[in-house]
Amino acid sequence: MTAGRLKTVCTVLFAALLQGVSAMESADGLDRIDLQGAWQLTIGDKTYQVTLPGTTDEWGIGEAPQNMEETTHLTRLHSYKGEAVYSRQVTLGKAWQGKRVRLFVERTKPATVYVDGVRADYADRLSTAQVFDLTEALGRQKTWPLTFTLTVKVDNGKGIPEQIYGSSHAETEDTQTNWNGMIGAIRLVMTGKAGVKDWQVFPDAATGRVAVKVRLCAPLPQGTSVRLSATPQTFHGKESSTAMRTARQQDVIEMTLQVEDFRRWSEFHPDYYWLRLDIDGQDTAVKPFGFRLFTPRDHHFYVNDTLTFLRGKHDACVWPLTAHVPMDTDAWRKYLTTCRQYGINFIRFHSWCPPEAAFKAADELGMYLQPELPFWGDFKASDEVLMTYLHAEGEAILREYGHHPSFVLFALGNELWGSFDKMAEFIRDFRAIDSTKHYTYGSNYFLGYEGVRPEMDYFTTCRVGGEAWGTFTTHVRGSFAFADAYDGGLINHTYPNSSTTLQTGCSLSSVPVMSHETGQFQTYPDYDEIKKYTGVLYPYNLEVFRRRLEEAGMGDQAKAFQQASGRWSAELYKADIEMDLRTPNMAGFQLLDLQDYPGQGTALVGILDAFMDSKGLVTEDEWRQWCSPVVPLLVTDGFCYTSRQRLSARIEIANYGGHSLRGKDIRWQMGGQSGLLRIESPELGLVRVGRIDVDLSGYRRPTQEKLTLSIVGTSCRNTYPIWIYPADEDLGKLEKKLIITRKMSDDVVKKLQQGKKVLWIPDSTCFKESTVGALFQTDYWNYRMFKTICENNKKPVSPGTMGILADADQPLLREFPNEGRTSWQWFPVIKASRPLVLDNLPQDYRPLVQVIDNVERNHKLGLVFEFAVGKGKLLVCMSDLSEALYYPEGRQFYVSLLRYMNSSDFRPSYQVKWPELFQALSARPGEAKIKELNNISNY
Repeated sequence: MTAGRLKTVCTVLFAALLQGVSAMESADGLDRIDLQGAWQLTIGDKTYQVTLPGTTDEWGIGEAPQNMEETTHLTRLHSYKGEAVYSRQVTLGKAWQGKRVRLFVERTKPATVYVDGVRADYADRLSTAQVFDLTEALGRQKTWPLTFTLTVKVDNGKGIPEQIYGSSHAETEDTQTNWNGMIGAIRLVMTGKAGVKDWQVFPDAATGRVAVKVRLCAPLPQGTSVRLSATPQTFHGKESSTAMRTARQQDVIEMTLQVEDFRRWSEFHPDYYWLRLDIDGQDTAVKPFGFRLFTPRDHHFYVNDTLTFLRGKHDACVWPLTAHVPMDTDAWRKYLTTCRQYGINFIRFHSWCPPEAAFKAADELGMYLQPELPFWGDFKASDEVLMTYLHAEGEAILREYGHHPSFVLFALGNELWGSFDKMAEFIRDFRAIDSTKHYTYGSNYFLGYEGVRPEMDYFTTCRVGGEAWGTFTTHVRGSFAFADAYDGGLINHTYPNSSTTLQTGCSLSSVPVMSHETGQFQTYPDYDEIKKYTGVLYPYNLEVFRRRLEEAGMGDQAKAFQQASGRWSAELYKADIEMDLRTPNMAGFQLLDLQDYPGQGTALVGILDAFMDSKGLVTEDEWRQWCSPVVPLLVTDGFCYTSRQRLSARIEIANYGGHSLRGKDIRWQMGGQSGLLRIESPELGLVRVGRIDVDLSGYRRPTQEKLTLSIVGTSCRNTYPIWIYPADEDLGKLEKKLIITRKMSDDVVKKLQQGKKVLWIPDSTCFKESTVGALFQTDYWNYRMFKTICENNKKPVSPGTMGILADADQPLLREFPNEGRTSWQWFPVIKASRPLVLDNLPQDYRPLVQVIDNVERNHKLGLVFEFAVGKGKLLVCMSDLSEALYYPEGRQFYVSLLRYMNSSDFRPSYQVKWPELFQALSARPGEAKIKELNNISNY
């Protein structure tokens, strides 16, 4: 066969593989039958005509929703659980007689296959194709050509361990749903009796050799010829010589092929090959593979001996139109391309494994993948049913997808607890099957408290061991729920800076640490998204949230809430990501998430919506400033200064771009000042460049600047907000004409009513029942779930707010440069605050500085608000400014507030009598009825 003919045949064969068949196809294509198309579906006493691939949801079969108030996840418009019987007529020619015949269904649920009503085979794989051997059943037939009824009974109600239905994202209603049907390729394939059962590929990136291990369905006839060849696909390279051998009577074949002039695969050079296996008279198969070394070493990952940082996202199988994973390469190519556009090079699949098409697209685009066993919960050694099932799933995943160069890491599930010995046993067994992968017990197993254990090659975790409550010494991410860390972790608790690292926690690990589910910063819903749900799921959750807001009289503020909370969320993600990048011993992160998660109480934690579309919060270019292979970093202890100070900061570069930057310059620029620093280090990783010292004495007015770092001659840049305030404000002069009080005594009220200007900063004893606590970052994940967890664990409940909303140009903030939402300069004011519930005021009343509440409570919350009382003017500030004055930004906020009150702009429009006002502010607000929502990991 000529090289051109071989490549043509490989193309046909590999196309079949990508559609889900295990590549058993000859050049003329007569030994496979595509069964996609018309089938008859029987459920109970009802029969339907359906088109496969598909699901009962997509065909509109099943129960309509009874609960239109569901807010814990999206709602299936047609839900079915139980047996579904799919059947059709199939005709096989004489050439099929005496051959091995198998049915391939790329993805389905536990299924039994029948030939003319006689049971032929059963399979229960969730993570890989189901393969049913029909050879024996067809061998009973005497008349050929043969026409028979092929029946597939699919049961999504039993057949797998019960725990998996509610925990794995392969099954849970929170994301993919427990659909019934068949998706992907559906084919009959004919081979010789010794057809390929499975075959594994083990490339050696050091030598260019490819070893294969082939397991056959039966021993080969003596003297069978076996050939192996490889063809480069992404570059014009030399086609390898064909390795040939004559097989003995055996059912396992092991061979090695030397590829000449080979290239290595990586995120920067995704060069891969097709490997073709020919077994004369029996079978032909092809697989993609790549030469790739992926090595954990010295707290880091190395790809082909090049230091690498994994910038990842968590994937929960969120596909809102179909409620099941797509099976075509184009859909995955689009998904992964979007990820790449936001600087992501790694995907962690939470408690599930993607299909062949995902791995193929990742091979093409240079993405690193971590699939997981389909489980989240108690890894209980004594549960033999669960352990046996999960072990079989792991074997199937490694054998079916292990050849892909993108498949680099493998975890035993999500946030497991249970038997250490059983976890170690699984890893030893899996490593014996495929030693080219690297393994961990489970992503964030035991929530990190148990630290590193034997057999773990790396540690995906939020902490490395336990710590005393109120300390953060083992943490390896910046944000936590209030149930898991004091005050919600480092970002919410610590004065804003870009110098904090997670080095202490990472140094406690002997293997590379990857920050688990980094971020989880919630944003307010965008109700315009509702109209995008045109498939099998409907967002009644969003409709309920919208109605609640409208009933609270704030429906007109929905878009403003979404933008203010979302833009702040993006800055919080930047801070968390850069904390990872600044940490010398950090190996990577996986975000939760770049994309919204519509389950578990509705967790809108994404910069993109559930459809992977932009929310209009941050552009791809902006996001890549801090999430890309090369990131310039400003290392400073704060962002706010007075004009008497100097901005002294260190410049570093997180360089994981695959090549040295030595000899290049990094330019810094702020206002009219700029400078250059030469990059001297030839190293990859975290590179220290030098220091800058910026004179701030020229700033006479409060100013927000942008400090920009850029690597000359490249597209790499990063920006940081810097605030500078005048140092010589006379507070006494500004306070002189005002009454500033903690308590509204009778005397103060009398003076207010007579025409005085009063600044009321209520003390902590006032309005105890009508305030919420201080939260700087946006609420973690969602309020409902972690409220439940906190209460069950006797921990303080998060204040549950989502940042502030204000008119940036209003006179109140004229001397406090701002963006109308939370930013780093608000930290001392917000942390000293107790936002007041203003629900008892008229619905159209708006505070000057509003705090955005969560979708469960929908309180109108005021941080700063004003009233006209009698002839006087009252401004209420719910932040203890005596605490905030310690910081230059806190002092400047106070200055801006005082200047406003002393100006002619201080003209409150809402007129109210004092007794009525005090009653409205003091009355206990109505309480939202928030139902419990437990989390599996709350063990």
